[in-house]
Amino acid sequence: MNEIIDEFKDYLGNTKRYSIHTITAYETDILDLLNFFVKFNDTPARIADIAKLDTLFFRSWLADRTRRKLSHKSTARALSSVKTFYKWLAKYKNISNDAISLISSPKVERKLSKAVETTDVADMHAAIRAVDSTEPWVAARDWALVVLIFGCGLRISEALSLKNSDIVGEPESLRILGKGNKERIVPVLPAVYTALEKYTKVCPFGHDLNAPLFRSVRGLPMSARMAEKVIEKIRHYLQLPDYVTPHALRHTFATSLLAGGADLRSLQELLGHASLSTTQLYTRVNMAEIMDVYNHAHPMAKN
Repeated sequence: MNEIIDEFKDYLGNTKRYSIHTITAYETDILDLLNFFVKFNDTPARIADIAKLDTLFFRSWLADRTRRKLSHKSTARALSSVKTFYKWLAKYKNISNDAISLISSPKVERKLSKAVETTDVADMHAAIRAVDSTEPWVAARDWALVVLIFGCGLRISEALSLKNSDIVGEPESLRILGKGNKERIVPVLPAVYTALEKYTKVCPFGHDLNAPLFRSVRGLPMSARMAEKVIEKIRHYLQLPDYVTPHALRHTFATSLLAGGADLRSLQELLGHASLSTTQLYTRVNMAEIMDVYNHAHPMAKN
């Protein structure tokens, strides 16, 4: 089975162009199923066994995950991984299993993080200068990162993947490589470029065009965890709620555009969502604001 799983991982990396983190998640989910097979049958699974698994086995596996107190979201992802694995087996190994297609995914409530108040985003500039007062270039870096995520709606991984060459010549837009290696173009506001330019001028690690734009204090590429700590530091200084994270800044970008009249298709393109249904979640936020205004303003609501 190990050789089969390795081939599947190669397919995910070389054909589907998935990231190493996504491939690891697929492997973890498949191994969870195989480990349950060992517990269920007291013997390691062979490829012939995988082909014969029935709905009773799959439902028992899902029930076992519930007993282990794994979330519905985690289990839904695991089932999706296993179904993808079986589709690959059917296409490339001529091994089919109809039972897996009969298993329904657990319902997962899709939640959005709360938006950050725009006044709090503005206050972050002074907070950054205060907490990074001994390292002006770090303060410039942190503010550039905040403005970039908030101003362009980037995922943290997308912001950290930028190179110095991406911002040469005051570009009016950035070419972003998002999830699934899908490219999109996002506009660059003047305020965003100004923050990036100020940072690059004081960054002490040179301006090699192929080097990462955002650097750690040691000159290494900045990691996602480092970026999260930047926001945590600001959040604690300003005594903001725990939901203020890098992703919340991207979420604020989306809700602000929707409230300002942006259509869903344009917002989908800017955010890099593969499905419009993901973008439609933001309409719930907008409707909540509308209902709040309605309940406070309509005379019949007061009764």
